[in-house]
Amino acid sequence: MNFREILKFTTVADRVLFSILILLSLLGLIFVRSLIPGGNSVEIDVDGNLEYVLPLDEEKTVPVQGPQGTTLVEIRNHRVRVVESPCQNKLCIQQGWVEHGVIACLPNKVLITVGKNGKRSSEPDAVTE
Repeated sequence: MNFREILKFTTVADRVLFSILILLSLLGLIFVRSLIPGGNSVEIDVDGNLEYVLPLDEEKTVPVQGPQGTTLVEIRNHRVRVVESPCQNKLCIQQGWVEHGVIACLPNKVLITVGKNGKRSSEPDAVTE
């Protein structure tokens, strides 16, 4: 079925409802993105211990030693990503660049968090509320 055939089977009310749902979805994405705070520092934990607190505005590549090997973390253009990791699935690498939030390499027990001034917040964020 192509788009014209689908339109043949819809009413005006279906089209209006579909348009409203798309608009609400886009507005929801914008709203949630505004709730998640940006940061100016990167905190790197290994096996629950804070190893590094680095500024987000400084370009740097940091090798982080975890239980399985070295995870290579890159900070550039106020973003952070995992470049290399010894884990099998490489999900941390596939996550790509992050401006806010967390990158987790669970097999290597490395947690990368973008925060504010290196201070950990005990308050829930937009995702956990």
